[in-house]
Parts: sequence; C-alpha cells; structure tokens
Amino acid sequence: MIAFRNFRKVFGQQVAVDDLTLDVRSGETLALLGPNGSGKTTSLKAAAGLIRPTSGTVELGSPGRPAIEPRARTLVSYLPQRVSFPEGLTGREVVEFYRALRGTHAARTQDALRYASLNGASGRTVGTYSGGMVQRLGLAVAILPQAPVFLLDEPTAALDPDGLAAFYRMVEQHRHEGRTVLFTSHQLGDSERLADRFAILVSGRLVAVLAQRELHDRLAERGVMRVRVASCPPDLPSRLREIAPASHVDGDDIVVPGPPALRPAALDLVRAAGAEVRGLTAEEGRLDALYRELIGEHS
Repeated sequence: MIAFRNFRKVFGQQVAVDDLTLDVRSGETLALLGPNGSGKTTSLKAAAGLIRPTSGTVELGSPGRPAIEPRARTLVSYLPQRVSFPEGLTGREVVEFYRALRGTHAARTQDALRYASLNGASGRTVGTYSGGMVQRLGLAVAILPQAPVFLLDEPTAALDPDGLAAFYRMVEQHRHEGRTVLFTSHQLGDSERLADRFAILVSGRLVAVLAQRELHDRLAERGVMRVRVASCPPDLPSRLREIAPASHVDGDDIVVPGPPALRPAALDLVRAAGAEVRGLTAEEGRLDALYRELIGEHS
C-alpha cells in the first residue's frame, strides 16, 4: 500500500533520508521509530505527497502511483506532528470546514467529534481549548475521510487521557477494517501496543524492521533475573555460565541475563550450591533498551 524505493531526500547539504526501501502492507500498522533528526517526519511527508523525493520513489496504492500525484493524495489522511486551527472558530466549525474540503458526508462531522471525545466542547472556540483538546481536534479532522491510508506523526505526543483513548480506538478500528496505518512515535509503549511491525531509522537510514514475533524474541533474550544471596559459593558463577553464558556476580546479586526459559534451571543451581537466597527479581527485556542498542550500533 505504501512503497518506499531507494527514497532519498536532501535539504541543502543535509541528508534527511538516505536510500530508504520499505513496504507498508495493506491493512497493517507500522511504527516508524528513531531519534530526533532520523528522518521519520520527512518519510511521512513524502508518503503524504507533501515533499518530492530527491531521488528514488514513494508510491501509494495498488497498482502504485507516485505519492506526489493529486490522485494518490486522495488515498491518504495525514495528521502532522503539530496542529493549529483558527482560534476564533468553534471545534465544530473547524471539523465542518475540513469535512467540506474532503467531500465526505455531513454526518461525518458529528461522528468525528464524538470519536475524538469533543462533542461536548464542539460549540466552544478553539482559543478556549487546552493543548490536549487541540490535538484531539486534529485527530477528529484526520478521522473525517475514510481513507485507506493513515499517516500520523507523533499522534500521542500531546494527547490527554481522553485523546489517547480516542487514538487507540481509531487505530484498532482501522486495523479491523483493513486500513493501513503508518505512524511515528517516541512513546514506545504505544508502539508495542499498536504496531504489527517496527521500522527503525537512524541518521536517515533504515537499520531494522522487526515483526511482533521477532520483537518478542529479541526482548526475551534481553531479560534478566537477579538473585540476591547471603554469600556466593566460589564455584557457582562458573557453573551458572554453563547454563547462561552471560551470568555474573554484581555485589550481593547473581545476575542471570537471557530468556525466561533459563531461569528455573539457574535458580535450581543456586539453591543446590547451598547459597541462601534473600531476594529474587526478574525484568523482561524492554523495547526502549533494544531501541537504544540499535541506535548505538549504527550511530
């Protein structure tokens, strides 16, 4: 549904995106992750047809057509990272204006306001809205067209709890309806909850694409169990390394990195060695730790 082929974008002397090749499949939700300045927003804008590639192509639909073409843009609803609206208009007037621009049915105005939890504030002017409410208004505008492709740039960055719930509902409904969602986020919890796959950009280059199963496996490998003991028998660390090669002693803790499957045998070995166990904690691998690791490998 969205195809980046050797996409490269240069602004002056600055390479924003370099040789990006990535397919976002029809009906999937893909999270585009990366540090500030990694090219996420540039990639989204190219898919929305707002910027022209320096080289390579960005195509939408099947068969694909260049995203820069007006016909391709009709396939897309785009929510930028920062939204602003005339402060003298009411929320309803804003949504109605954009509804008319997109040519959608009149009933969509009320549907969008309700979906974004703004129906109770739709008669107030935008100037009276909080930052979270303005962001929800942007979400309402994005929901208006029933487009097959949704492009969302940091959609949860300024959302209040009502807006966050509305965003989750929107993505889950679009997934159920077979729509394609490409979003950027620094909120890694949102990405874990919503995305089918994860593409990671560093310095404008794609460094990893992980499916849910792959992500789960890589996070499992980065889990860790810490066993606090009164004293560690001298031969215990070497015996533990036969089970978990990265095991080591950290003060009063025996640290056993690795997937959860290693932990029962390691704990049995600690007890069999006669060590007095005084505490036990286990931490699963975290997406943010993996994210930092990938960034470090390619920075």
